Amino acid sequence: MPMTLYDIPVHTLSGEPSSLAPYKDKTVLIVNVASKCGFTPQYEGLENLEKAYENRGFSVVGFPCNQFKGQEPGTAEEIQTFCSTTYGVTFPLFEKIDVNGEDQHPIYAELTGTADAEGYRGDIRWNFEKFLVSPDGTVQRFAPKVTPDDPILVAAIESTLD
Repeated sequence: MPMTLYDIPVHTLSGEPSSLAPYKDKTVLIVNVASKCGFTPQYEGLENLEKAYENRGFSVVGFPCNQFKGQEPGTAEEIQTFCSTTYGVTFPLFEKIDVNGEDQHPIYAELTGTADAEGYRGDIRWNFEKFLVSPDGTVQRFAPKVTPDDPILVAAIESTLD
């Protein structure tokens, strides 16, 4: 059986071995995040989505990334503290990874083949690019400028929930 997105090894922000297996058969919004970006306030909206839909089989998961103008320079502890104290983030954050290039994490190698509504596929363009993975494994891609409260994203999430 081929490896799926849920089988790819990852590490939690605190460095523990993990995977996305707990999210199989659920709806998950995978986002590359950063603490010092113009889009950083999207953390608040992402947390709002988490709270609104977590009881319906939905979760946001964040992957910090420092590839875009060094906008995520912090250590794992600094990232966790910033996210929890500034935005009240409760959704899972995983290890800081590369989403593009030679050291691209395998999860992003898998995701970047998906085109967004404008037909763009390939490298992540900036922080806060979003991938909505439905329980059946269907992936939808949303550009960084699509905010968490955008009706198009909210409708996409709702369409995957029971």
